[in-house]
Amino acid sequence: MAQLTDSAVGTTAPVADLLAAAVEALGGAERTGQQEMAAAVERALRTGEHLAVQAGTGTGKSLAYLVPAIRHALEADQTVIVSTATIALQAQLVDRDLPRLTKALEPVLGRRPTFAILKGRGNYLCRHKIESGAQAEDPGDEQLFDPFQVSALGRQVTRLHEWAEETKTGDRDELVPGVTDRAWRQVSVTARECLGASRCPVAEDCFSELARHKAGAADVVVTNHALLAIDAIEGRAVLPEHDVVVVDEAHNLVDRVTSVATGELTASGVSAAARRCAKLVDQTLADQLLDAAEGLDAVLTDAPLGRWEAIPEPVGRMLSAVRNAAWAAKQALGPEREKGAKENDADAAARRFASAMVEEVHDVAGRLLTAFDREDPATRPDVVWQSEREFNSVTSRALHVAPLSVAGLLAARLFGQSTVVLTSATLVLGGSFDALARQWGLPTKAKVEAPPDDGGGHGNDPATNLVWHGLDVGSPFAHAKAGILYVARHLPPPGRDGLSPAMLDEIDGLVRAAGGRALGLFSSMRAAKQAAEDLRGRWDGTVLCQGEDSTNTLVQKFAADTASVLFGTISLWQGVDVPGESLQLVMIDRIPFPRPDDPLVAARQRAVDARGGNGFLTVSATHAALLLAQGAGRLLRGTGDRGVVAILDSRVATKQYGGFLRGSLPPFWTTQDPAVVRGALERLRDG
Repeated sequence: MAQLTDSAVGTTAPVADLLAAAVEALGGAERTGQQEMAAAVERALRTGEHLAVQAGTGTGKSLAYLVPAIRHALEADQTVIVSTATIALQAQLVDRDLPRLTKALEPVLGRRPTFAILKGRGNYLCRHKIESGAQAEDPGDEQLFDPFQVSALGRQVTRLHEWAEETKTGDRDELVPGVTDRAWRQVSVTARECLGASRCPVAEDCFSELARHKAGAADVVVTNHALLAIDAIEGRAVLPEHDVVVVDEAHNLVDRVTSVATGELTASGVSAAARRCAKLVDQTLADQLLDAAEGLDAVLTDAPLGRWEAIPEPVGRMLSAVRNAAWAAKQALGPEREKGAKENDADAAARRFASAMVEEVHDVAGRLLTAFDREDPATRPDVVWQSEREFNSVTSRALHVAPLSVAGLLAARLFGQSTVVLTSATLVLGGSFDALARQWGLPTKAKVEAPPDDGGGHGNDPATNLVWHGLDVGSPFAHAKAGILYVARHLPPPGRDGLSPAMLDEIDGLVRAAGGRALGLFSSMRAAKQAAEDLRGRWDGTVLCQGEDSTNTLVQKFAADTASVLFGTISLWQGVDVPGESLQLVMIDRIPFPRPDDPLVAARQRAVDARGGNGFLTVSATHAALLLAQGAGRLLRGTGDRGVVAILDSRVATKQYGGFLRGSLPPFWTTQDPAVVRGALERLRDG
């Protein structure tokens, strides 16, 4: 253990000394980028200024923010929130990093720091729902008369009831193998459906409340971006009181916050709310809501799909009817009764479930009706569209309403309330933090001059006091020596009719040169399947394709067989970690632009254009740059890794926006010569 003087023991110990002690205790090695990041995080927590840190794979960024965060938590007697986008990172922090780190820091800090994980209420079993026998109302009728689906659901629910007797946490993620969302709804509740601690007869044993109680006493609480959004953006106090938030996987923050702030309304959902109310309110009120649902179903069938510029008049009438009927039912259900009132537990639960459903219907219908109050579409706060989906040959339609931007919400309710540290391996796009800073609601560095000690970006908005710094600590990998970026300029631009024969030939040649060892990242499942089928007809190696088994199983098979390839789509762009010889070639079929008919993307681009900006570059190219950087990041996962990132979309070399995209990628040595890249792959294969 690194030796500290008496004056440097406890929360007064310099962060650099704490980090060194932790690294030594954990058997690691000092890394310059990690030390720079830890110092920057300590400065941010001391000054209250926000910080964005790009830290490449292998930097050790978890320790770099956890060490100063823990010291701050103990020194200020405040909880620090650490938010992630993925379950995998949550598990890494809670199951590996924090247990080892807190043990290593205990001799230095004088006590062992504490930590907890906290998820949304719907992620935990509800004991009251299980014991009362309350059933979830399925928002659709598609499976009600399918004997196989019904029996499968029954088996899963029975298993959940058995698991409820064994589990100590009630956390869905600890159930292996898992169950369907429909089965889980039978034993869980949303925040709106929960009876609350003052009314629930089993509140003392509530899994969710136990998790919240543990989190309230912890120094560090690990959560997810969705719960962070509910706490900060929606104003529901679901997290412990805190003054610091660390956002890991920050490149996903805007999408997760947008998802939380998006509402959906379906005719089947309104019908489900009406049925839930039927035995609790006057039948006339339930019938009114049911009639409104039937009317909504009829008018949505005739309404256009895609983004709406205005609400069709028949839809507006039926939305008003839905909103008014839901409000009447909500009023008839009445206020919650206090514990001890004359109402049994089952009735109280039924009333709460019904109230939550009609309240959701009322709120979304009202939001849809007011979404077009402003005449100028570019200034409207919400975007509305209609989608269509099919399940078991039954087609249904849904209305969606989402915020045009979450920048203002984040600026006021996240950055305006806490000191925020944002980090990821991909935050610098086109050589700057500006693209993501705009989405977060932070001022761009162009507004002010960077201070002398700035690490790569700086912004200051005097009106809001949103001061932030950007720091790129680089990567321990020598990208220019370890990797090649190959852009296939000679290929024709990708079209809409699937992969071209020339691209299929290119894939075959690259895979043969590498001897397998290839991860193919495709923009659609159709393209991935086409490439897999074509390669199986040409090459004798093992070709794995997403959808043929669980993703985890496919990745494990790929990692274990150096003569294999794995093709897939979006979840592989960010979720694959295969160090070593099994992965020496990453192929990307086309620039991962969002769909041009995506209603939210189109609306956001139009709003930027209306303000005089470049909507395509700000929205679509930024989205594509993030995914490209994440995809390219699959190549080098360990210090000894070598290989090629091959982008098979010639537009990266020929279009004006190609420079922005290339500037968002790691600094690989670059070539456009297919012979050069095949020769390099062959040498890796044979070496």
